[in-house]
Amino acid sequence: MRPKFILPLLLCAITIAMVIFGFTTTGKRDHWQQLFNRKDLTGWDTYIGPDLDNSGKPITGTPIGLNNDPRHVFSVVKLDGENVIRISGENWGGISTKSEYESYHLQLQFKWGALLWGQKKGKKKDSGVLYHSVGPYGADYGAWMRSQEFQVEQGNCGDYWGCAGAMADIPVIKQADTAYVYSPQGTMTTFSAANKVGRHCIKQGDAENPDGQWNTIDLYCHGDTSVQVMNGKVMMILYHNSQMDNGKVSPLTKGKIQVQSEGSEVYYKGIKIEAIDRLPAELVK
Repeated sequence: MRPKFILPLLLCAITIAMVIFGFTTTGKRDHWQQLFNRKDLTGWDTYIGPDLDNSGKPITGTPIGLNNDPRHVFSVVKLDGENVIRISGENWGGISTKSEYESYHLQLQFKWGALLWGQKKGKKKDSGVLYHSVGPYGADYGAWMRSQEFQVEQGNCGDYWGCAGAMADIPVIKQADTAYVYSPQGTMTTFSAANKVGRHCIKQGDAENPDGQWNTIDLYCHGDTSVQVMNGKVMMILYHNSQMDNGKVSPLTKGKIQVQSEGSEVYYKGIKIEAIDRLPAELVK
């Protein structure tokens, strides 16, 4: 073999080996697990709640159910030259990972579509990333499992909602009778549907990109603490993730990941996860 061919072949062999053994081009091992294969929804389940009227009330009360999607609410389409997950928003529900995860860094991107349905017509586009999801489908609003919600809604991306009995302690400043805003210097407050504070906490600041652009969500969970990050900015830190069952509180530190369909067309891509053994110091300093 001529010497001039040896170096290119060697470089090609090294690149292939790096891909096989999970190394990046910098030589560091890539610990990311891709949750979306860019082809189909393998590794995910779909769940759709009951049909709703324009006021948001169930028409029959009977859910469309698990892995039954006659209207193709969840699909893979080509957008901006790549395959992405399209969530039409026509029905309330979500896709959920088949596996549970604990102590991880989750990253994904989203971009709003144009369609709005039912009670969401004329309102803010809405979705959400639900984590530590456990228990039966449809426990919250007939559509989602018990979980902690990283709110994905125009102008409110990074807010917290506790779904179906999920709870968290968050330092906040009270701005009104029912408005609590995250602040690292605030008073630690328990957010729960079972108390007068309620289950909704408002994020600090705003980091959402203009409509039509992709946004990046980073979620860090370790032990009973989670950090919600939007486009590189910390929206809030939640402590003592927990759940309420028959008046008893227990930890809520692991579970499936759900992505909501909530009346708005939205696209997701780049969904990946990696295990972590600590929270990044620069985020929780």
